[in-house]
Amino acid sequence: MVGFLIFIAVLVVIGLWVAGIYNGLVISRNAYKNAFAQIDVQLQRRFDLIPNLVEVARKYMAHERETLEAVIAARSAAQSGLSAAKANPGDPAAMAQLAAAQGQLNAGLGRLLAVAEAYPELKANENMLQLTEELTSTENKVAFARQAFNDAVMAYNNKREVFPSAIFAGIFGFLAATLLDIPADKQAQVREAPKVQF
Repeated sequence: MVGFLIFIAVLVVIGLWVAGIYNGLVISRNAYKNAFAQIDVQLQRRFDLIPNLVEVARKYMAHERETLEAVIAARSAAQSGLSAAKANPGDPAAMAQLAAAQGQLNAGLGRLLAVAEAYPELKANENMLQLTEELTSTENKVAFARQAFNDAVMAYNNKREVFPSAIFAGIFGFLAATLLDIPADKQAQVREAPKVQF
């Protein structure tokens, strides 16, 4: 009888230990998903600013239609990338698609702001000044949110890879999450917010 009670006690302790590991993995996974939600908020804000920026610029930049259309197309691609990533934050393919789309959007915005330099009336426009200031602020917030997401992903991946969690992570289906990295060919464009000099 005593042996049976000891056996039951050992099973309970092991069960609690496994439950603790499982709960820790769930908490870490939820943390990086929450961190991605902050990226989503900032990118949505950015997407909302872009049509206003393009509309103000369009009035002054009649000869730059191709630049304006490229920004709108890049915005659409970036929104699609965000939707894919939102459906499965941490998925390697979704993170790569989002990073590439954001790189294209940054390049388009950079071109738009560089071309806008040639239009003195546009540079002096109050709406343009306000929109570019908000865009720069949002770019900084996106960078902070991306860093928080990457930190949360790293903490999750560390938790799922260390012993004994590594054993149970595989059993319970906790897959590795992917950082929101910037593609090597886009790093120079994405690491800096678009320069705004009016």
